[in-house]
Amino acid sequence: METPEEKAPETEQSLGEENTGEAAQDIVAVDEPKEEIVEETVVEAEESVAEATELLLEAEAETEIEIIAEAEVVVETEVETDAVLEPGVADEELALAVEEEQEFSHEILDAPETPEQQTSSLGFFERLKAGLSKTSKAITDRIDLLLNDYGKIDEELYEELEEILITADIGMETTMSLIDDLKKALVERRISDASQVKSVLRDVMVDTLKAHSNNHLNLDQSPAILFVIGVNGAGKTTTIGKIAHKLKLEGKTVMLAAADTFRAAAIDQLKIWGERSGVPVIAHQEGSDPAAVVYDAIQAAKARKTDVLICDTAGRLHNKKNLMNELAKIFRVIERDFPEAQREVLLVLDATTGQNGLQQAKIFKETAQITGIALTKLDGTAKGGVVLSILHEVEIPVKLIGVGEGLNDLQPFEPEKFVNALLDI
Repeated sequence: METPEEKAPETEQSLGEENTGEAAQDIVAVDEPKEEIVEETVVEAEESVAEATELLLEAEAETEIEIIAEAEVVVETEVETDAVLEPGVADEELALAVEEEQEFSHEILDAPETPEQQTSSLGFFERLKAGLSKTSKAITDRIDLLLNDYGKIDEELYEELEEILITADIGMETTMSLIDDLKKALVERRISDASQVKSVLRDVMVDTLKAHSNNHLNLDQSPAILFVIGVNGAGKTTTIGKIAHKLKLEGKTVMLAAADTFRAAAIDQLKIWGERSGVPVIAHQEGSDPAAVVYDAIQAAKARKTDVLICDTAGRLHNKKNLMNELAKIFRVIERDFPEAQREVLLVLDATTGQNGLQQAKIFKETAQITGIALTKLDGTAKGGVVLSILHEVEIPVKLIGVGEGLNDLQPFEPEKFVNALLDI
C-alpha cells in the first residue's frame, strides 16, 4: 500500500490543476488580477491536500483495527539468532506423536458434539471411570484378588501391594510413601482385617493428592495470561482450544497467540480453534521469533482490553537447552511488557508416557515457572497412576485432566473423584 506521503504530491498536482481551471473562469467574470487568484487557488489546494492526507491516515488506521478484529496479524519477522528453533526432531516416536496430535485435533474439530459430551459433572465422573478403566483394572482387580487371598495384614501383603502400585506407574518413591502412610493409618485405626485395606488405601491416596492439590486456574483478574508449554504430541493446542471455549462460555474475552512458529500446521491448527470458538488469533509467519509473536499479542490484548491471552508454544524436549532458553526469553518479554497481568503457566503432559511425563515435569519446573499441569489422554492408558507421582514428587498441582475428545472432556482435577474412579469405588 502506498503511504499518504507518496500519494500527497500527486494529489496536490491534480487538485491544483482542477482549482486553477475554475479560477481562470472567475478571472474572466470579475476581471481580477491573476496573481491574487493563483495565491488563493494554491491555499485551497493545500487545504484539499491536507484533508485528503487526513482521510488516508484514518482509512489506514481503520484497516489496522479491522485486522486485529479479524484475529490475525501476519508480520514478517527476522528470526533472531538466539531463538533459532531446532530444524527437526530425530526421534521417530516423537515425530509420530506430533502426527497423532494433529489427527486427534482434526477429529475433534470436524466432529460435532454428541449429547454425551454435554452432560453434567456426574456424567463426567462416569466418563472418568470409563477413561481410567485400563489403569483401574491394572490396580483394582489385583488388589481385590490379593485381599481375598489374605485374611490378615502382614509384611508379605504389603510387598504384594507395593508391586501392584508400582506396575500401575505410581513410581517407586511415591509407592513407598503410600505404603508407609497406609501402615500408619491401619495402626491408628486398629484395623487387622485385610478386607478393609482397600478403603484405607483410598483415604491415603486422597490425602496424598490433596496435599498439593489446586485445580483453580489463575485467570480470575483481567488482564491475565495463560502460557502453555510441553513436549510435542502432548496435546497443547487441543488443550488451548478447549480452555478458550470454556472461558468464552464464562463470558470472558479471549485472544490466542500462535507462538509455535516451528510448524506451519500448528499455526493453522490454532486458527481453526480460534474460528470455532470465535476467538482472535495473533500469528506471524512460520519460522518467526516466538518472542516477537508474544510481544505483538500482548500489545493487541492491551489495545482490545482482552481478559485472557493464551499463548501456544512450540513443542520442545525438556533436554534441549536452546529451546528451554527460548522459553526464558519469552518470559522476559511477558515480565517487561505485561507485568500487570495475572499469570498461569500450564504444563501439558501426555498420561500415556507414564513416568517419562514425571521426568518432564521435574525438568520443566526448573526452567518454566510452572504453576499447574494439564494431564491429557487419561482415557487411553493404564498409566494413570502417574498423577500420584507428579503431585507427590514434583509438588505441582494437576489442575486439569482430559479423558476424551469432546470439548467438555477436559475438566478440573478432583482428588476424591479421581481415586474413586481409580480404585473403582
